[in-house]
Amino acid sequence: MNKIKNKYLFIPLITAILSLFFLIVSSTLLAKDNFRNYTNFLKDLNEKKISKVYITQSPKINVKLQDGTMYETDNPRTSNFKEELLKKNVTVLEKSPTNLKISLSISSLIISLAVLITMLIKSSKIASKGIRSVDSLEIASVENNNLNFENVAGNEEAKESVKDIVDFLKNPEKYTSYGARMPKGIILYGEPGTGKTLIAKAVAGEAGVPFYALSGSDFIQVYVGVGASRIRQLFKKARNNGKAVIFIDEIDAIGKKRQGSNSGGSEERDQTLNALLTEMSGFNEKEGIVVIAATNRLDILDPALLRPGRFDRHIEISLPDISAREKILCLHLKNKPVKDIDIKEWAKKTAYFSGAKIESLVNESAILACKESSEFIENYHLDKAFSIVIAGYEKKNRDFIKEKDKKITAFHEAGHALVSLKLLPKEKVSKITIIPSTKGAGGYTLSIPEDSLYQNKDYLKKRIMVMLGGRAAEEIIFGKDYITTGAYSDLKQSSNIAFNMVSRYGMGDTLGLLNMEELQSLNMNQDNIIKECKNLIDTLYKETKSLILKEKNILEKLTTELLSKETLYYEDIKGIKNIKSKSETNEKTA
Repeated sequence: MNKIKNKYLFIPLITAILSLFFLIVSSTLLAKDNFRNYTNFLKDLNEKKISKVYITQSPKINVKLQDGTMYETDNPRTSNFKEELLKKNVTVLEKSPTNLKISLSISSLIISLAVLITMLIKSSKIASKGIRSVDSLEIASVENNNLNFENVAGNEEAKESVKDIVDFLKNPEKYTSYGARMPKGIILYGEPGTGKTLIAKAVAGEAGVPFYALSGSDFIQVYVGVGASRIRQLFKKARNNGKAVIFIDEIDAIGKKRQGSNSGGSEERDQTLNALLTEMSGFNEKEGIVVIAATNRLDILDPALLRPGRFDRHIEISLPDISAREKILCLHLKNKPVKDIDIKEWAKKTAYFSGAKIESLVNESAILACKESSEFIENYHLDKAFSIVIAGYEKKNRDFIKEKDKKITAFHEAGHALVSLKLLPKEKVSKITIIPSTKGAGGYTLSIPEDSLYQNKDYLKKRIMVMLGGRAAEEIIFGKDYITTGAYSDLKQSSNIAFNMVSRYGMGDTLGLLNMEELQSLNMNQDNIIKECKNLIDTLYKETKSLILKEKNILEKLTTELLSKETLYYEDIKGIKNIKSKSETNEKTA
C-alpha cells in the first residue's frame, strides 16, 4: 500500500513542475514576441488601429488592436497619457490583460502544490501512526466456522481427546458443578501436515465459538516488548467474546527453552513467553477460553510452558495409518468425478503420507485430469500424480542426456530395485525410472513400505543396504574409479539412519543403551560414534556388493529393460524371470 501511495505522490509533483515550466516559457515567449517600439504605438494610435490599452504601474503597457492582435510597449507615464487616449476613442483599462495560457499554468501550479502538501501531511501522519502502533495486532476472529470433526478424516484418538474440550466450551457450568478444572491449554504435536491446525479449527467449529489463529512468528519483532504487548492484546480480544479458541501455530518460535542469553532477540522471546504464561495463569476456567498450540518439536519447548495449569494436555497427531488414509482419500475424492479408483489399494500405496500429502496427491491428479479434459479422474491420473508428489515432474526434453549417463542411471536404479526385491520382498517395488525429474533426481525407484509401528534393527540395516545398492551397482559395473555423484542423496539418508541407530536407538556398541541427545551437555568426543557408523556402513556395503554380484544377471536384465522402456512398473518387474527374494530362496533350501 505504501508503494502505491508513493506512486500517487509523483502525480501532483510532476504536474507542478510542468505547470511551472509552461508558465516560464509562456511568459518569456510572450515578452519576446509581443514587444513593439513606442514610435510604432504612436503610429497605430494616429491611424486609429488601437482598440484598448491596459495601463498599470509597470514599465510596460499592453495594447490591443482592432484586429485582436496584442503587444507590449513602453509606458510613457505622462500625466495626460490617459486623456490623450480617451480623446482618440481608445478604451483605457487600468489592469493587466488576461492570458489564458498563463492563467491555466498558474492555476495548475497552485492546485498541484496544494495537493502535494496535503498528501505529504497525510503520509507523515500515517507514518507517525505506524511508528506509534508497531505493537498493534491485526487479527479477526473466524466466526460462523462450519468445520467440524466430520471434515477431519483419521486422527480418531486425537479427536476423542478434545471432545471433552468441546463439551466444556458449550457447557462450562456443568464441569464447574463437578469441581473439575478443564485444561487451559492443549499442545498438538507431530509431523508437519498431519492436521494440527485442522483439529484446532474443528474444535472451535464444533463448539460454535470464535477462532483466533496466529503463528508464533507474529509475536516476534525487533523491538523488545512488542511480542508481549501483542499477547496481551490477543487475550483481551478473546475475553471480549466470552468464549473462544486461541490457536498459536509453530509455538516453538516463542516457546523455546530459555537459555539465559542477553542478546536482544532472546530477551524479546523471553518477554513474549513470560506474557503468554502470565495470561494463561490469569484467566479462570469460567471464562471459556481454550488455548491450543501446535509444534513439530515438543522436546525443545520450555518446561514452564508444558507444566499443569498451562499447556497441561499434550496430544500427538501422528501420521495416518492405513484405515485413516482410506478415510482421508474418501474425503478428498468426495464430490470429484472419479472412476475405477481402488481406494484401498491407494491407502496401501500412500504409507507414511501425511494428510496434507494425500490432499496434494488427489489435487495433482485432478489437475492432470483437467489438463487432459478427461471426463473422470482415473487410476492412471493418480499414478502420475504419485510420481509428481514423490519426485517431481518428468523432464520433457531429454536430448541432452548422453547414452553413457543413461546407462549409469539404469544400473544405479536397477541396483536399488534388486536389493529391495531380495531383502525386503514385502515392500512392493511399484516403479523404476531413469527419466530425470524437476526435483533434481536423475532417476528413482519407488517402493511401497509396509505400515509398521516400529522398525527393528534388521529392517534398518536392510534399508541402508537398499540405499547403498545404487552405488554398489555402479562400482561393480564401472569400477571403483568411475563411481559418480548420483549416490549423494542415498549416502545422506543411509548416514542418517546409521547415526540414529548408534546414537539414539541404542543399537550400537559405542554408546550402548545411552542416548546421544541426553549426553550432549557432557561435551563427549564423537569420534568413536563416527567410527562405529563408518564400520557399520562399510560392512553393509560389502554385503550389498556380494548380493549384487551373486545376482548380476538379474541386475543386467533389469538394466536392459530400463534402457529400452525408460520406466518399469510392478507388472514389468514381476515379469522378469528368476527374481526371487532371499527369503524365498531360504525357504526352498530349508
